[in-house]
Amino acid sequence: MIKLRLDKLGKVFGSGPNAVEALQDIAIDVREGEFAVVVGPSGCGKSTLLNIVAGLEEGTTGQALINGRRIQGPGADRGMVFQSYTLFPWLTVRKNVEFGLRIKGLPSAERKRIARRYLKLVGLEEFDHALPKSLSGGMKQRTAIARVLANSPDMLLMDEPFGALDAQTRLQLQDLLLDVWRKERATVLFITHDIDEAILLADTIHIMSRRPGRIIKSIPVAIPRPRDHRTTLFPEFTAIKKDIMEMLWAELR
Repeated sequence: MIKLRLDKLGKVFGSGPNAVEALQDIAIDVREGEFAVVVGPSGCGKSTLLNIVAGLEEGTTGQALINGRRIQGPGADRGMVFQSYTLFPWLTVRKNVEFGLRIKGLPSAERKRIARRYLKLVGLEEFDHALPKSLSGGMKQRTAIARVLANSPDMLLMDEPFGALDAQTRLQLQDLLLDVWRKERATVLFITHDIDEAILLADTIHIMSRRPGRIIKSIPVAIPRPRDHRTTLFPEFTAIKKDIMEMLWAELR
């Protein structure tokens, strides 16, 4: 089943001589339960594409469909994890995770039960009463992931969520995300500029050109799961990385 369909999607900012074409004829299908990754040069429109899927931007041409319905704004069927730590600093970890549930009007006991489940899933059950200022960057991002998952979205949207983290923490959170994805079987659209990260996580990698962003090629990643950082040593991994780097290098030239 197709969860997300982008059909000849284009985006132009502004008008007249100052118009900037960010996206051009983007065509992507993401199946239910698939981990799809978009990779491309800086400034190619990756985040713009994700913002359109999230309903934070509107496409200029073409259409974006989720579950066969046109996306017309933000919705509870999509959950977004940003690169920055978008936590409420005055709320505890558990209260941050409960925030969307409280907006939905769920009773306190139900909110607490759901929050504890997802905090345990991301390994933060012992920090439920901590404030964000006392957390490391990786712990803040795990809290953000738990908050999104607690709202049971059909699709998880992630905009370079590990980009600000050190290399070791990044590897740990990649492993965590793969474990969470395996257990929850969520559909994921993940944006990154890191080729190794893309290959490690993805079922399919969609490679974008420089601006205006187009899909150069979509590559299925047939490396068996489960995967972890040792997967980067596989010859299949190296071959896919070489192909992607050559395509991106051609674009940059």
